[in-house]
Amino acid sequence: MDLNLHNANVLVAASSRGLGAAAARQFSLEGANVAINGRDPARLDATAAAIRQESGRDVLALAGNLTDGNEITWIVDQAVTALGGLDILVTNAGGPPSGQFDDLSPEAWVETFHLTLMSAVHLIRAALPHLRRSDRAAILTITSISIKEPINNLLLSNSVRMAVAGLTKSLANELGPQGIRVNSILPGWTLTERVTEIMQARAAAQGITVEEATARQAAGCPLGRMGDPAEFGNVAVFLCSPAASFVHGALVPVDGGAIRATL
Repeated sequence: MDLNLHNANVLVAASSRGLGAAAARQFSLEGANVAINGRDPARLDATAAAIRQESGRDVLALAGNLTDGNEITWIVDQAVTALGGLDILVTNAGGPPSGQFDDLSPEAWVETFHLTLMSAVHLIRAALPHLRRSDRAAILTITSISIKEPINNLLLSNSVRMAVAGLTKSLANELGPQGIRVNSILPGWTLTERVTEIMQARAAAQGITVEEATARQAAGCPLGRMGDPAEFGNVAVFLCSPAASFVHGALVPVDGGAIRATL
């Protein structure tokens, strides 16, 4: 299927590794003009180089901090200038710290609010004037299956990602009449660098191997495994493409069936 993404202008936030990088890679493979973002310039440049090598297309690397509204505006402006416009925005941010309620300071809650929710708000606010000029505009937020079923020891993520889901559904109502589609992906356990780090921490705490910790987590998924980042990237690109032109306001799990609820 031709997703009709050739020369679409795409900005993927927090995409130097993990799910963001997987989405950026697939956009580039589909022929889009892609800008990626991350805090670590060296890692960001390495990711951009790897995507260029695979897709044969240029990739713009924009280092910047997603907890700073001014930097976010700069990132969006640089992407629009270099790419020649903006058709698709993927909001994303690194995962907040793990911990239970008694472990988490008020400062941790404030930091998570800015990282997880306000980064999306600032990105969308900066991008909207440009998306309104596109005839294939789409916004994709990345949340988590935890908005359906909280994950133990990830209280900050469980709480604040719910706000991103609320933002997504509300914007779908507001922006749909303007021709801007808004959707969200709810990734389940996917073998990213961050999940590997979580499995390493679990293994150390439980006195088991990383492989055993990973297998125990994967056992809760009907498919019996964790996802591959490329599988996430495929769905992200489809949802943002004209091929999904009547998919709007959807919260789409990419979780191997881990969410068992019917609604």
